Amino acid sequence: MKNRLLNVVIAVAAITLCISSCKPKDLGSAVSGDAASKAYVAPGHYDEFYNFVSGGFSGQMSVYGLPSGRLLRVIPVFSVDPEKGWGYSEETKPMLNTSHGFVPWDDLHHVELSQTNGEVDGRWVFGNANNTPRVARIDLTTFRTAEIIELPNSAGNHSSPFITENTEYVVAGTRFSVPPDNDNGDVPINTYKENFKGHISFIAVDKETGHMSIAFQLRCPGVNFDLSHAGKGPSHGWFFFSCYNTEQANTLLEVNASQKDKDFIMAVNWKKAEEYVKAGKGKKVPVQYSHSLWDEKTHSGKSEMIKEVLVLDTKELTDICYMIPCPKSPHGCDVDPTGEYIVGSGKLAALIPVFSFTKLQEAIAKKDFDGVYEGINVVKYESALYGEVQKPGLGPLHTEFDANGNAYTSFFVSSEVVKWNIKDLKVLDRVPTYYSVGHLMVPGGDSRKPFGKYLVAYNKITKDRYLPTGPELSQSAQLFDISGDKMQLILDYPTIGEPHYAQAAPADLITKNQLKIFKMADNGHPYFTNGEKEAKVVREGNKVHVYMTTIRSHFSPDNIEGIKMGDDVYFHVTNLEQDWDVPHGFAIKGAVNAELLIMPGETMTLRWTPDKVGIFPFYCTDFCSALHQEMQGYLRVSPANSNVPLTSSLGGQASGSAEVN
Repeated sequence: MKNRLLNVVIAVAAITLCISSCKPKDLGSAVSGDAASKAYVAPGHYDEFYNFVSGGFSGQMSVYGLPSGRLLRVIPVFSVDPEKGWGYSEETKPMLNTSHGFVPWDDLHHVELSQTNGEVDGRWVFGNANNTPRVARIDLTTFRTAEIIELPNSAGNHSSPFITENTEYVVAGTRFSVPPDNDNGDVPINTYKENFKGHISFIAVDKETGHMSIAFQLRCPGVNFDLSHAGKGPSHGWFFFSCYNTEQANTLLEVNASQKDKDFIMAVNWKKAEEYVKAGKGKKVPVQYSHSLWDEKTHSGKSEMIKEVLVLDTKELTDICYMIPCPKSPHGCDVDPTGEYIVGSGKLAALIPVFSFTKLQEAIAKKDFDGVYEGINVVKYESALYGEVQKPGLGPLHTEFDANGNAYTSFFVSSEVVKWNIKDLKVLDRVPTYYSVGHLMVPGGDSRKPFGKYLVAYNKITKDRYLPTGPELSQSAQLFDISGDKMQLILDYPTIGEPHYAQAAPADLITKNQLKIFKMADNGHPYFTNGEKEAKVVREGNKVHVYMTTIRSHFSPDNIEGIKMGDDVYFHVTNLEQDWDVPHGFAIKGAVNAELLIMPGETMTLRWTPDKVGIFPFYCTDFCSALHQEMQGYLRVSPANSNVPLTSSLGGQASGSAEVN
């Protein structure tokens, strides 16, 4: 054990030394003279693509334009966001509910655009929460998180949120195998092999509304599921997952989970699983998980706790899953646009194996197996193998595809992207990245119809690329032109969080359905204020509801008195604007949560509890007009035993107020 650990430490040290010393001698030569023109988007002109990028440990999703690399928006998903009031307003708080309570943070690693017939359709983008296992759906008409569903029986939702070619399912595999939720989890950790299981969740997506529900789960061996992709075309109906830690180690995994020459890619026949579900072969298991859904009519989120889930056991139903050996410690698992080829990427492998879906089916039909792993048949490596890309680089991780039969694989250790041909498995080109590249993104690169043209490399280390910013440097993305035979670096730019996977789609595919305002007539919020004449303040015991409106450039009411110590004040703010891109903000002195950001025609609520007697200003936080600075008001707080009447006014004219017993 000590010798193995020493060898690992030496290897890691050597890799680190190589990375730190591999700075190019001439950085200027890394980008050719016409690169600037290829990445340039003139003022007033739009980018060709929207690029949706995971925010990693920020828990958010970012949106960039390509080819400019300009940051267009950060979409709050799993983490609170004071800029937009996400997780702070009363309406958005339910969106972050889980079985563990209110969880205001997560680790968003992967994004996935919805598809129809295997082609990107521009309706939704999904994101995963790696820490507290959840999947989110973002509505691309509003660029807002519309739904979040928690995953029971799961821990570390890394292998997610990958979709089937008609978005029938969003599929999620657990990174950490754990005892099932309904089992006694108080077991010794070293009983891993006996008590720990992996679960894969098939989340059904309504084709019209996008609403998600867990259709069923597969109970699988206690391995670590890493990345996955769905079959397409001839392999539609199948899903492919990379698995590591087939040793089922529970400690020092860098040594103990790297012993075998081959781990597995698990092939899942989800059409067969559906048949078993219809035949009643699933078992309803008691669990507890949260489902949060945003209602665009009421501008509010609601959360419910679900108590059971349907589970199929792969040890009992042996024709759902099959294991394909894959060298070594596989990470990436990608399916080419034709649906015939499955590419495995072993982090510690010196080659890239490419498997054939046709050969896999033949091997299964012939029962060409090489034993059984935890009740699952293991297909012989050579029987499923199409071929191997020899000596492609060091540390292969992820593969994306263009529309011309080519694949692009990232190599973490040798810091490069390698282009190779799928049919003849020959390396065609290689370019350096700066440095230690992880995920890649080709627009439409995991669909049946890639858009191609660009490739973005998301790097783990920047070293000398940007101005230094203390102990931690900026995250890095690098844009390559892949329209020709040779890849060309044309731009690098910083990103938020730690970028992992990303996806991109043509701008017009997204913009054609976008919402510009919320119509006042459709506002179904229970505290909607339809014009200044309806503005009022209502007391209900120690709760005070302020029905407030905003319009350029004042609040109504803007003077409020009669608030007492011990009151909880709810500001229900309706933005009366009906023009595109005229949001208003609302903030009050001493608020311990955040501001509100209210879109045209929308109503949002801020809860505020005064902490002392006095005068508290409130104001608009989002610049809205030449008189934005004048958009303010005052609220008076009196002692708890005060007789100051509850009043509100605008311009000296009293607004309605009432007290409800």
